[in-house]
Amino acid sequence: MIRFLLTCVVVIGFLVLSIPILIAEWIIGKFSPKLRDTSSLKIVLAVFRLCIRITGSTVTVIGEERVPKDTAVLYIANHRSFYDILLTYVRVPRCTGYIAKYEMKHIPLLHAWMCRLHCLFLNREDIRQGMKTILAAAESIQNGVSICIFPEGTRPKDVPDLEMLPFHKGSFKIATKSNCPIVPIALCNTSKIFEDHLPLIKPAHVILEYGKPIYPDELDKEEKKNLDQYTQNIIREMLKKNQQKISKSA
Repeated sequence: MIRFLLTCVVVIGFLVLSIPILIAEWIIGKFSPKLRDTSSLKIVLAVFRLCIRITGSTVTVIGEERVPKDTAVLYIANHRSFYDILLTYVRVPRCTGYIAKYEMKHIPLLHAWMCRLHCLFLNREDIRQGMKTILAAAESIQNGVSICIFPEGTRPKDVPDLEMLPFHKGSFKIATKSNCPIVPIALCNTSKIFEDHLPLIKPAHVILEYGKPIYPDELDKEEKKNLDQYTQNIIREMLKKNQQKISKSA
């Protein structure tokens, strides 16, 4: 319970105390949007790293060298925990926006920081608005900002790590419309930090693996048509391998 309370203090304290920082960042952005983006990224990364440290978890990262450094990418990841966002965000080599649920747009201060970091809000109930968000994400990539999305749309609960919900095909339009590489991410054992024993936060051994970049235009017709299943199968294979590693080390 101490870890949970500490995390609450850090997150709420940051959001409240960051009001003057948001104002300063807004002023900086008027003169240098790039400097504002860099500054905002460093601030949020520091808070995220502290939150991860509080959990006491061990994080093993595999394949980080596979992530292209010279271009913006679309990250596609499985989703089992609130900590998936923190664990992936602290590794990004450039400014990266996340596709978040539309409901998060109404959370004060958090919404402001998410907008600072080029996050977009997806309303899955409104097809027209959803497509606008997808097109905005593709435009962000063309402007040099990477995008991360969890194409399951929500976190599956009380199921084994290898069981994922179907990936939404619309998520992959971000890559095909921006002509960017897709970087698959397999997040293994992240629910053991928090979701498996709410409200307690416990140390866990987490494995985060980056797959080889997928270039949609280099796939054959069938693979490109089923890009959602193709990517999900790659993630599933990484999860299988890493789940065995965790089981052996337990």
